[in-house]
Amino acid sequence: MAANEKRSREAWQELDKDHHLHPFTDHKSLHKKRSRIITRAEGVYIYDADGSKILDGMSGLWCVNAGYGRQELVDAATEQLKELPYYNNFFQCAHPPSIELASLLQEISPPQFKRVFFAGSGSESNDTIVRMVRTYWDLMGQPERHTIISRHNAYHGSTVAAASLGGMKPMHRQSGLPIPGIVHVDQPYWFGSDRSLSPEEFGLAAARAIEDKINEVGAGKVAAFIGEPIQGAGGVIVPPDSYWPEVQRICDKYGILLISDEVITGFGRLGEWFGADYFGTRPDFMTFAKGVTSGYLPLGGVFVSDRVADVLIEKGGEFFHGYTYSGHPVACAVAIANIRLIQRENLVERIKIDIGPYLQEKWRALGEHALVGDTRMVGLMGAFEIVRSKDPIERFDEKQGAGVAFRDLLIEDGVCMRAVGDTIICAPPFILSHSEADELIDKTIVTLDRLQKTLTA
Repeated sequence: MAANEKRSREAWQELDKDHHLHPFTDHKSLHKKRSRIITRAEGVYIYDADGSKILDGMSGLWCVNAGYGRQELVDAATEQLKELPYYNNFFQCAHPPSIELASLLQEISPPQFKRVFFAGSGSESNDTIVRMVRTYWDLMGQPERHTIISRHNAYHGSTVAAASLGGMKPMHRQSGLPIPGIVHVDQPYWFGSDRSLSPEEFGLAAARAIEDKINEVGAGKVAAFIGEPIQGAGGVIVPPDSYWPEVQRICDKYGILLISDEVITGFGRLGEWFGADYFGTRPDFMTFAKGVTSGYLPLGGVFVSDRVADVLIEKGGEFFHGYTYSGHPVACAVAIANIRLIQRENLVERIKIDIGPYLQEKWRALGEHALVGDTRMVGLMGAFEIVRSKDPIERFDEKQGAGVAFRDLLIEDGVCMRAVGDTIICAPPFILSHSEADELIDKTIVTLDRLQKTLTA
């Protein structure tokens, strides 16, 4: 059966219902509602089986940064499939695509990174970091340093170790997580606080919660702190400006490793190559995935600083870790083509000086709507908060599902965004034009008006 065999929407939905278990899905609910079948895509638009044209305000899943239909990425995969469709990087072997990509990544990364370890996804990459962090401290003669500090409501992946690093309570309850040696502190979510502190004061307090946790656990037992520069799946939580400098100071003070999870923020999303560049941190590890190939093929990995890599090389023996698809040649070939495309078209700079500021100004204006209590956007990564009342700030009852209702109405109006509770998040492709940005905002306002009528009916 051909993957693109012509079927009706109803036929695809029936097959999907009978045979396909979806990720992060209430299967009972989906079986009643049935899936939206996406059949093709071009530029910043996806199309469903009914022929509806939908502006993809989420870049797939934060990943299709270069947009859909980029023939150079298809060609890179095709040529590599002809030359060497697969070989592994185990047993002292390597192949040109993984070597070339590792070298290219070094060119665009902060100066402390010269080496990279490849994986197949962000989840695998964060699992790798757990193993590598603890191996590093073992080799340093400090095996008691195994505790990793993360944040509540963080998302670092869905495998067992990555989900443990994350701070999503529903995931932990369902799976008996976190695993031992991982602890959490509060997130730097000023709008979600009581707002009694100024943003600057709150940022410092949120960072100092890490220091409090270090002292609680014992400074000699803490291995690392991990954080997304901007929390993505948690609701695009943009920390106050005071937060990351204080986190860096604390990590330096106690000598713990700093891990920057760049799965979403990496490869230009914030108008810099990496979130660490944007916030001025000096991490010892950076996790990446998603945007490295613009989602055209699965690939992830970990930037490993000289501080860590030199110890692994000089003091190590075998590092008992890796994946069948670590550095897959076709995925690496697509990543090389994707990075060169981003460089050639100056897409990172475009986010910084052109489409980023253009969309940010219009996004801020959404705050004038009666249902919007807060807006925030850095680069092409933003969110707004749906509220019942703006003064004082009052949320809708969780059972009303205002965010999900907005999401569903919005896709009817031709735009795809994501709801995290009553927080609506947006991360469009880097190639978004000004007119497409106007369309995104105009349809968002129409949908907010529709939602307001629904909620007050």
